[in-house]
Amino acid sequence: MGCCSLLLVKSIPVSSTTEHRFQNLLSKHHPIAGSRTCSDRRTSRSNCRSLLSDDASTIATKYKWIDTNPNRLSDERQIEAISRLPYKMTNRCKALMKQIICSSPENSASSVVPLMLTAWVKSAKPRRSDWLMVLKELSRMNHPLYLEVAEHALSEETFEAGVRDYTKLIHFYARRDQLREAERTLESMKSDGFVCDQVLLTSLLHMYSKNGNLRRAEAAFGEMKALGVPLDRRSYGAMAMAHVRAGKLSDGEALLREAEALEIYAGKEVYKALLRAYSMRGDSRGAQRIFDSMQVVGIVPDAKICGLLMNAFVESGETREARIAFGNMMRAGIEPNEKCVALVLSACRKEEKLSEALDLLVRLEGDGFGLAIGEEASNLLAKWFREMGVLKEVEHVLSESLRHPFESSPEDVFGLPIGEEASNSLAKWFRGRWEF
Repeated sequence: MGCCSLLLVKSIPVSSTTEHRFQNLLSKHHPIAGSRTCSDRRTSRSNCRSLLSDDASTIATKYKWIDTNPNRLSDERQIEAISRLPYKMTNRCKALMKQIICSSPENSASSVVPLMLTAWVKSAKPRRSDWLMVLKELSRMNHPLYLEVAEHALSEETFEAGVRDYTKLIHFYARRDQLREAERTLESMKSDGFVCDQVLLTSLLHMYSKNGNLRRAEAAFGEMKALGVPLDRRSYGAMAMAHVRAGKLSDGEALLREAEALEIYAGKEVYKALLRAYSMRGDSRGAQRIFDSMQVVGIVPDAKICGLLMNAFVESGETREARIAFGNMMRAGIEPNEKCVALVLSACRKEEKLSEALDLLVRLEGDGFGLAIGEEASNLLAKWFREMGVLKEVEHVLSESLRHPFESSPEDVFGLPIGEEASNSLAKWFRGRWEF
């Protein structure tokens, strides 16, 4: 038995009645062959086992274990996989692993695999430790049959399934965004008499939140509260993110306030997501509240966070506040990124403060920042000059200064119709670029 690993199905002529019973049996008790829900398939694990045993003779199907001696295998990948099986793995586990490794794609996609596992249980009498060893090895190999074996194991009494086994499988499905499979396993768990605990409910909450299912996320969160389980930062964060994804920003903010009152603080990514949502809406008041809350809970603002606050001010038309926010950022020693520069230039443009914008560029390219103007800010500045009708003149002065730096002078811009103050600022900017 130790060298046998592949289960073949040898068909024997059967009547249509027997064939119909066989299909009903598979569709009722095996997830790959049937289409019923997990709760239908696993209403009673003992009934499932007895049904398989009682109908074994009437299914008219004979199983034969194939010798998988490496000397008789032709597939080098199968030989290599078998050779890598752990040395301390028991013979009964190796027999099943060899069978799984040597299974053809046709068998893997059919009802053969769950029937194969049932036959292994009957012949090898595995214990829970054997099941866990097989699942661990399949997980290590990243084998495509891992989920099928894990799901079937839950229906076997020898596996001695507990709530944590269901939780692991549901969490695995949740990470892969397989919502339907996760819910099917959850229903199966409940039909087997298990109740949800904090770990499982947290996994469900994250899954529903990630998939944007606010109603079910609220149900899971409410169940956690009803059970009296302690809620942590991950739970509050996931629920707040569900509100953000659903566009209910005020509810998400209220949830963060509730958590803060309990001295539970969600992660930086949650606050940032809420700030971004307010910013994209142009809700400067909401953005300012979240920005202030982030500092209260100990989140140090960076250029991206400051940029989101500035964007909220620009979108709402509060250009003065956007410029003030930019100044506060620079005074705090936070180096502005290209987006922040573009936003403050946009604010200056709306206020028609060209001189102030150019003075700002001079400070950014000097004063220890050494920050060169980026593409977005350059395009915005060019558009601004185009609206003033001086784009070609500015381009000419700049190109001449680059081609003949010793013949041109920054004061050449004084002839541009942009005003004396703006001309001085533009000349200063050109001078700074030459010196740089």
